Amino acid sequence: MDVRIEQVGTRGEELVLIRCREITEEVREIERFVKSRQGSLSGIADEKQYEIAVTDVCYIESVDGKTFLYTNDRVFETAYRLYELEELLASKHFLRISKPMLVNLMKIQSIQPAFNGRFLAILHSGEKIIISRSYVKALKAALKGE
Repeated sequence: MDVRIEQVGTRGEELVLIRCREITEEVREIERFVKSRQGSLSGIADEKQYEIAVTDVCYIESVDGKTFLYTNDRVFETAYRLYELEELLASKHFLRISKPMLVNLMKIQSIQPAFNGRFLAILHSGEKIIISRSYVKALKAALKGE
């Protein structure tokens, strides 16, 4: 399989084209991955409204009835409810790992056992988050691609 990248500049339309002899599960997986990397969410920080690329969000947490989007270097409050984001981002590699938290699976560097059946996820940013034991099975299935 050959891979080519062509830079189109600011005026050209970005396009991912997959040319294949047969549409296999591997091709569908590539398609799902590309589609999962698109989109943005609205968030507020410092009394300003921002559009945050879904790919920049490391995890999402609900605290005291408010929902926050965490990136590598900033925190944004969003009007979305956690359950709404869970539905919206399910196809974009986000998974619930505890009652108040979703994580971007693409931002996980490693996972290690913690205590009481829980696991610890270490993100590429170095931040550590706890995976509740009731969500470990779903996480393992998601990481295996099931």
